[in-house]
Amino acid sequence: MTITPLHRRRLFQLMAVAAVAPGLGALAPAREARAIGRVLAMSDLHSAYERTGQLLAALEAEIAGSDVPHLIAIDGDIFEHGNVVSVRSGGVIDWAFLGELPKLAPTVVNLGNHDNDLTPDLHEVVARMRSLGILVVSNILDARTGLPYAEAAVTVPLGDRLLRIVGAGTNSLNTYPKASRDWLSIPEPGDWAQANLARLLDGADLMLVMSHAGVAGDRDILPLLPDGALMIGGHNHLLFQHEQGRSAYAHTGSWSNAYTTATLFDDGRIDVGSTAVDLTGAPSSRIADLIATTLAMHLTAEEKAVLGVSPRALTLGETGRAVAAALAKAAGAEAGFIGHTTLGAGLPAGPVSRYAFDAVVRFDGKLMVAETTPERLAGFMARTNQDRPMPLIERSGDFLYGAVGDAAGKTAVRLVTTDWCAMNQAEYFGVTDLVFSEVPEVRIKATAAAGLLGGAA
Repeated sequence: MTITPLHRRRLFQLMAVAAVAPGLGALAPAREARAIGRVLAMSDLHSAYERTGQLLAALEAEIAGSDVPHLIAIDGDIFEHGNVVSVRSGGVIDWAFLGELPKLAPTVVNLGNHDNDLTPDLHEVVARMRSLGILVVSNILDARTGLPYAEAAVTVPLGDRLLRIVGAGTNSLNTYPKASRDWLSIPEPGDWAQANLARLLDGADLMLVMSHAGVAGDRDILPLLPDGALMIGGHNHLLFQHEQGRSAYAHTGSWSNAYTTATLFDDGRIDVGSTAVDLTGAPSSRIADLIATTLAMHLTAEEKAVLGVSPRALTLGETGRAVAAALAKAAGAEAGFIGHTTLGAGLPAGPVSRYAFDAVVRFDGKLMVAETTPERLAGFMARTNQDRPMPLIERSGDFLYGAVGDAAGKTAVRLVTTDWCAMNQAEYFGVTDLVFSEVPEVRIKATAAAGLLGGAA
């Protein structure tokens, strides 16, 4: 298991006790804390079929190798409308994956903004999940009736203890499928937590809060957590951990590239770590054949065509910065920026097909340029590349991957970004006065493919 700041803190505490009272052990041996349960958490899977089988195999190994009770927790965005195989097959791989999870351990899903990508009505999605034996939590209401799509809180056994689970979604309505938006009523996360969280957690033994609100929304929920709660976040495709007293807060990665393990102890401690999912590992035999057959059945020759060869695998952050640099070069700008969730997976090594590339750069669109000063550009860069370790207070949730070239000695510089980020500049750049104009005859995907692979998408 990965050593995290939480693990290190526990180690230092134990070392300090031993140093201050070296003779205590002989007089009254301290009882070793007992693990009472483990939560295996993941978020933002997005039909990442290149790793779905490997993720299931990793979960199987985690549970088979432990005598501690487990809960599997998925914090939203299982499906992906940008994956042509997912759309054409009706998400058969995703549903098969979900169906296997309750056979391993009790499983809970908190609804995200992509869980109705393939089936617009969330009632149908929730009903199908429940038919597989999956618990569903959410604070999203049906705007047509005012009724909830699922309970906001459930209580489940975890070994000989009880775990209260609360779910909250993102109120960024424009990130849900357009066909469903009129059917959704989603409260602002902080306001909802202020009004409901204490009531929903009242009398709870163990506590798990699952939020798909993103870091910005989570920051309003965290102060309301009772001490000793576990909180799992999603939506921002981030991987980090944060401790707050005896509580633990974690984002679990995205695109099935990692999952988070949270071990709960009977003395109230929570140990949290993350495990990477190996792209080259053997997929679970439960769904390996289905994945291979489904891909073969639904991919066209054009989608299988190789766009180029990547000499090495890039992390998601490395990919984002490389794409940002490619946008800057294509637009003749000193700096390039791309929204973090415009990207899905990091660039894999070896031949990259059009289908694989579409999982790297999810959306196409226009390039937009604006002029600014070097001083303001430096401020924009300070907000970028939040895949790095940084204090929680400095995380903005939605963010840009950015790359800057030579701007030395210039009084004015040009920056380029996507039409989505230009339209939502307050969210990404933190300003509202950038004046953007379109770069003619240049598109995001083709520019990114040329920069990453020397080809065109």
